[in-house]
Amino acid sequence: MEQNNSIDKIISVNIQDEMKKSYIDYAMSVIASRALPDVRDGLKPVQRRILYSMSELNLTPDKPFRKSARIVGDTMGKYHPHGDSSIYEAMVRMAQDFSTRYQLVKGHGNFGSVDGDSAAAMRYTEAKLSKIAMDLLSDIQKNTVDYRPNFDESLKEPVALPARFPNLLVNGVSGIAVGMATSIPPHNLNEVIDGVVKVIDNNILENRETDIDELIEIIKGPDFPTGAKILGRAGLEEAYRTGKGRVKVRAVVDIEPMGNNKQRIIVTELPYQVNKARLIEKIADLVKDKKIEGITDLRDESDRNGMRIVIELKRDANPNVIVNQLYKHTQLQDTFSINMLALVKNEPKVLNLKEILINYIEHQKDVVTRRTQYDLKKAEDRAHILEGLLKALDSIDEVIKIIRGSSSTANAKENLIERFQFTEAQAQAIVDMRLRSLTGLEREKIEGEYRELEELIKELKAILNDEKRLYEVIREEILIVKAKHGDPRRTEITYDDSEIRIEDLIKEESTIITMTNLGYIKRLPMNTYKSQNRGGKGIKGMQTREEDFVEELFITTTHHYILFFTNKGKVYRLKAYEIPESSRTSRGTAIVNLLQIEAGEHITAVIPIKDYEEDKFLLMATKKGIIKKTNIMEYVNIRTSGLQAIGLKEEDELIQVKFTDNNQEIFLVTKLGQCIRFKEKDVRTTGRTSMGVRGMNLNNEDEVVSMQLASQGSHLLIVSEKGIGKRTPIEEFAVQRRGGKGVKCYKITSKTGNVIGVKAIGEEDEVMIITIGGIVIRLRVKEISIFKRVTSGVKLINVEEDIRIASIAKVREDMIKIEEMLEKE
Repeated sequence: MEQNNSIDKIISVNIQDEMKKSYIDYAMSVIASRALPDVRDGLKPVQRRILYSMSELNLTPDKPFRKSARIVGDTMGKYHPHGDSSIYEAMVRMAQDFSTRYQLVKGHGNFGSVDGDSAAAMRYTEAKLSKIAMDLLSDIQKNTVDYRPNFDESLKEPVALPARFPNLLVNGVSGIAVGMATSIPPHNLNEVIDGVVKVIDNNILENRETDIDELIEIIKGPDFPTGAKILGRAGLEEAYRTGKGRVKVRAVVDIEPMGNNKQRIIVTELPYQVNKARLIEKIADLVKDKKIEGITDLRDESDRNGMRIVIELKRDANPNVIVNQLYKHTQLQDTFSINMLALVKNEPKVLNLKEILINYIEHQKDVVTRRTQYDLKKAEDRAHILEGLLKALDSIDEVIKIIRGSSSTANAKENLIERFQFTEAQAQAIVDMRLRSLTGLEREKIEGEYRELEELIKELKAILNDEKRLYEVIREEILIVKAKHGDPRRTEITYDDSEIRIEDLIKEESTIITMTNLGYIKRLPMNTYKSQNRGGKGIKGMQTREEDFVEELFITTTHHYILFFTNKGKVYRLKAYEIPESSRTSRGTAIVNLLQIEAGEHITAVIPIKDYEEDKFLLMATKKGIIKKTNIMEYVNIRTSGLQAIGLKEEDELIQVKFTDNNQEIFLVTKLGQCIRFKEKDVRTTGRTSMGVRGMNLNNEDEVVSMQLASQGSHLLIVSEKGIGKRTPIEEFAVQRRGGKGVKCYKITSKTGNVIGVKAIGEEDEVMIITIGGIVIRLRVKEISIFKRVTSGVKLINVEEDIRIASIAKVREDMIKIEEMLEKE
């Protein structure tokens, strides 16, 4: 009989149907209750439960830390019936400054590292809520959100937190559900809040919806806690418009010079979620397997001041080539996939940027409305009590008589209600009233409180009755969060060469380029320097190392090409906007970070050009007096690794290059004060790799310091090492055949030193004189005295005994046509 009963309890089911049903139930549980965030507060259930549990424990930022094990135990026992390790890992992640952009938990103890080290056991660490987490939980006690029963229905937990800021975007989230996954990157709080404010302003002020392009303009892109660089905007814009996209993220890398003509690569910021220890191990394996050659040492110098991975290179290694190999083979360059999937009304949905913000604002409208209703009821209840107290005080003698004549408190309340028509609540407040309330001062306080409540009730009703007023409250409160917690962007968004023409985004304007002897280059706006009188001390032009000094200074526009010629006769090319803009006093960027210069190679000549034209030439001069003319079209295709521009004899160097039209007259001036003038047509055109022809016959130990063109000005300005200079009319230099010794152009004495710089200038021109200490003085040419050919001139700049002039540069104030300046410069 028992056997038959047991058989009766067995239910036959189709295993396929049962698997379908059970797996769907499991999948929906994972999707809705574990892996995906809610669009309203950007939190997964485990994160929300941890924060709520911490608030229930009163672990506010002003309270002492509490053991993590206590927090995990409370969360697990009350709200989250899963493993303690999964709860602790979620809490740890919210406390890590390299995982969470704005930490929601403040940790005390070992909470892991960017090397992948695990946090210490929960019995050792302590935690409490961070300040910004309080804005997620703000006003939760005011019936602002719905609650649901916990797993055993013994308690209630919030369905979503009030969330004073859009945490889904601000901190991002990643999670793998069943058949779907979410990956939302963190963003900058300031930008996201500005996006929310833009949506609200468009609604309030213009009564229109916000276009997604407006939001993309404000929310520039992800802002990772680890910094790094995002390459290009195409993937970002796709993600913001459709909810899905991919972005390239690249480490911040710098190239530093070392002793013995060696260089090293310094990594200071890594892409988000890249394990530093594994990255270093991967680089070491690549070196070991000879997939990357040229690395001699690899070490981690990171400390509490920040990250610093040092990669030392061989003397003959090209650092830019090695950096590009590291980008290709390691996570120094990584891809972040964006899939903005979140729960909307408990259903998974892929959202674009606008939809996330609109859902958040709808949540805030609900939160603020419910809070306002809560505050209104509380204010009305209190006002009702105060009305009863004031009515009782008006007839206080009779009230006291009724209370004294009543047999009990309940009887007294009944009698008061019968006599004065008080409500139950008012009658209770009156019988609870203390004797001190009978004083005149207490009555004034009650009246004052009642008036304030009347104003508050009026304000709260206005918010509930006017949607625009509701929006204004949300706007005001979210801007307070921005003021409290906003910080600068950490992740730079730069361009991707393969994606767009970046110059379409760059305004074309005049700019100053300066470069030092050790190869630090920077771009400055035109108004950086101001004119000064002759003999002035100058202003601080650049912060340089003691052994460094400013060597090149010229004016171009942001869209022009800049050709860089080296002592070895190679040419490299950049657009001016590719040179980072810096402040007047900063040192700038090492040129090796911008060009693939080889070991032992340094820049000796720089020339800006606008376009490549058939009838234009590059005229080159070397230290040994060689001159070469080559059609500019031979330099159209310059590789990133450079191009041979001139063949050089041993011990010779390329010193200067001019952009010409084959109709110029050329001046070569030497450091010992010799000058030759000859026609450009005397120099035959030769191929790109040729050596050229003799331009000047030099005496022993003499060398050419400058090449100028007669079309550049009416006078030659010649300046010596000691700051003594002069102007000499170019008519004093007769045209002769190239290859001669020339004539004397400067009288060299112990007071002058050798000739350091020569410029062909006009009466209205200005010049800059730069010392080896980085001091720059700007002079008007008409203030400089005119002297005959074999003279020294006058003092142009006051310099200390041990300071000498490094170089001079010409400036044009009227720069109406930048092309004209380039032809003459």
